[in-house]
Amino acid sequence: MMILHPKKVRALGLCSGGLDSILSALILRKQGIEVEWVTFETPFFSSEKALHAAQITGIPITVKNITRIYLEMLKNPPCGYGKHMNPCMDCHALMFRLAGAIMKEKGFDFLFSGEVLGQRPMSQTKPSLRYVEKQSGCDGFILRPLSAAKLPVTIPEKKGLVNRDLLLDITGRSRKMQIKIAGGFGITDYPSAAGGCLLTDKGYSARLRDLFNHQEEFTEEELHLLKHGRHLRLDKNTKIIVGRTKSDNEQIKRYYNPDADTVIKVNNFPGPFVVVPHGGSKEIIIFAAAICAGYSKAPNNVQVDVKIVMPQRSQTLKVSGISPEEIKQYLI
Repeated sequence: MMILHPKKVRALGLCSGGLDSILSALILRKQGIEVEWVTFETPFFSSEKALHAAQITGIPITVKNITRIYLEMLKNPPCGYGKHMNPCMDCHALMFRLAGAIMKEKGFDFLFSGEVLGQRPMSQTKPSLRYVEKQSGCDGFILRPLSAAKLPVTIPEKKGLVNRDLLLDITGRSRKMQIKIAGGFGITDYPSAAGGCLLTDKGYSARLRDLFNHQEEFTEEELHLLKHGRHLRLDKNTKIIVGRTKSDNEQIKRYYNPDADTVIKVNNFPGPFVVVPHGGSKEIIIFAAAICAGYSKAPNNVQVDVKIVMPQRSQTLKVSGISPEEIKQYLI
């Protein structure tokens, strides 16, 4: 006699790598649901924590770089920004929309996330969660297992694919309940609750806003460069990036474009690696060379040799350093 097995229920989750993401997946997996994750990365947030979460739980994960489409949203988010350049509600809606396409393509039954009602005052209220759902194109198919008992019944619950009685009713900012539940699952290796999105960082946001204001187009590498060094806006067409430490210098070297950018370095004295993205006028390069010398270990009020490397040629200039105190107004 042939026995027909019921179709396996499959769910695709958004994973940030935090404790809430981990628990949302484990709670569903405990019901016998086959769970997988997708995590999105851009220069503003990485997949590192999500990959670690996948490693410690054994949950399959897909990583997708969404920089291009993310920038289209970021330049003009319908709901605007949070405290800095963070478009949290439209960010979540975009991610669910992209995950929804994967859901349909791969035959998953629904989407889920670790969002907790009331945990974040802007993006995790009932109205904001509802906004995200409507804008995602996945209305009714987004389950939030940690707060499901406090939210409307979803389509997978109505269909009996998920047992609502086994979902949770967590609300607010406290993590005591999550930590207790994590212990029950034997999960102790998880990151702190601090966010990993650079768009919530004041300094990074100021640099990004400056980039948006002065360039129509930019590369992904230029967005990574915003993380490193001091950034100084010398005129409307030119800024420079001055390394702070040896590690900083190495990161700037990693992301600058040798086919378009100008590099400045003091000869014979320790000092910063300085980049002029897309180059600059002769006068600006001389000014930048003096700033470079001012941040170096060269003696004050002494002319030093500074090497200028451009895409097609290089030269050495003699300049006197300008002290960091004198150019504070140029700092972004």
